[in-house]
Amino acid sequence: MNRAEVRVDATAADAETSADVAVVGAGPAGLYAAYCAGFRGLSSVLIDALPEPGGQIAALYPEKKIYDIAGHPAVRGRELVDNLVAQVEPFRPVYLLGRTAVSLTPDEGGGWAIGLEGGQRVCAGAVVIAAGLGRAVPRTLPCLGPYRRRGVAYHVPRLDEHRDRDVVIVGGGDSAVDWALALAPIARSVTVVHRRSAFRAHEHSVKQMYACGIRVITDAEVVACHGAERLDEVRVRVGEEQRTLPAQALVAALGFITDLGPIADWGLRMANRQIVVDMTMRTNVPGVYAIGDMCSYEGRVPLVSVGFGEAATAANHVAVELRPGSRLAPGHSTDTDGH
Repeated sequence: MNRAEVRVDATAADAETSADVAVVGAGPAGLYAAYCAGFRGLSSVLIDALPEPGGQIAALYPEKKIYDIAGHPAVRGRELVDNLVAQVEPFRPVYLLGRTAVSLTPDEGGGWAIGLEGGQRVCAGAVVIAAGLGRAVPRTLPCLGPYRRRGVAYHVPRLDEHRDRDVVIVGGGDSAVDWALALAPIARSVTVVHRRSAFRAHEHSVKQMYACGIRVITDAEVVACHGAERLDEVRVRVGEEQRTLPAQALVAALGFITDLGPIADWGLRMANRQIVVDMTMRTNVPGVYAIGDMCSYEGRVPLVSVGFGEAATAANHVAVELRPGSRLAPGHSTDTDGH
């Protein structure tokens, strides 16, 4: 199963969903927590405000190589996420994507009920919060709103969707330049529009962008979008001049605004916008755990690989909590088929 299939499977969901474990956040730590829970025989629901699994890795740099994942000298973000999705797939987690968790209340039958934006409810024996840096809202421009999902996007989950398209990328950071370099061999044309003359992106990447024939327009801004059913062209202002560019796709790589969102009101002990946990990843609220960049404890190192360890710790303590008498150690995966 790949990320595209997950997104399709998650478009329809009942008014109420139940599982042993509700994982809030479907980034790498959340996906691995669902796998570890499944390995212990627990069912899981993965909830994420983004429309596909993978968290910020999928949203911001799926084509960039990551070098600090154990066992991978280098792995592209999308490959890491696809592998995590494939790893957990045998345990059939329920994906509730494009949905924000807004409330946490005790469930009448024990455990917790998570209310989602739109009225859906998820009931679970335990909750693992793996929400990264919090809810991410993309920065945008006023003229882009009417064309969202009609040509305007804020990240590129699948490069091939833009094959033979004229693509305009707005922004000057690493994401904008990385998308441009990744799309250049696939798209009919790629134009980068940046409001300044200097780029914040890595200098080597910027040099590659100029060297490979990508059109770059600086000291400029997108002021209008046009098209009947879908985006067809954009208008760019450069000084006093206005230019019209063909564009069947526009990627607004303007960054994200992150905040804790409703999680801040769940009664969790916080420190510096992070949830305080003990060494079992438990929060001050019974049955609620936190892992990844959302959690805080003395000496934590903010790495994806550390989040994987926290996911395993939380999932195995959840297994003992939900099934008293169970062993904390999960056993050796080599003694099974991994499922």
